[in-house]
Amino acid sequence: MKDKDIEYEQALSAKKIPILTLDNKWYKLFDNLQAYPKISATVQKLNDLLKRQGKVNTEIKDIKKLKKKLMDEIIPMAEELDQTGDKKLEKKIDKQKSLIEECNEKIESYQDEILELPKQIEEVNKELMLLTMEYCYQRMQDNTEEIVQIAKWITDIRIELKKNLIRKQEMEYYNHQMYSYMHDIFGPEVINLFDMKYDPMKQHPQVGGDAESTQG
Repeated sequence: MKDKDIEYEQALSAKKIPILTLDNKWYKLFDNLQAYPKISATVQKLNDLLKRQGKVNTEIKDIKKLKKKLMDEIIPMAEELDQTGDKKLEKKIDKQKSLIEECNEKIESYQDEILELPKQIEEVNKELMLLTMEYCYQRMQDNTEEIVQIAKWITDIRIELKKNLIRKQEMEYYNHQMYSYMHDIFGPEVINLFDMKYDPMKQHPQVGGDAESTQG
């Protein structure tokens, strides 16, 4: 057993663990349960035990109901037999007794299983809890590492973005200044000969106003 499993065992020792596969919130811990074979197999094992427990309980209930019906029927027949001594009725009573005995045998055959199933369910449920905690711990560890990396990337990008914003503003300022000086010196006719992919006039409309006032 891993050290973490021992820690989990100790933490869970005094707690009543609910049946995990009966809790919809448990399924939300997994993106795709089939992607985790060991957990998926344990889930199947636990669900099979729960189904078996339900089936056994239902069968015992049905057998007890049948036994009660047979008992209710045999009492008046026994009273009638005492009065009449009817041989056919005696055979019918014997058959009823045989059926009741079969019911007792079936109920008895289920007794050990009905006592053992809750222990098996608890054991497998605990196994699933340990696997779940191990998975969640590892997933959270992996997520934390990635969170740290993403946070560093965001910080680096912000620094780089800030540097580039400053650099962009500086270059826009220099373009604005050069455009303004050239406009004042050579006039708009010469400036229009430049193939400007980036137009400082659109970026800084006040340049045109300054230029016109200078020309005037």
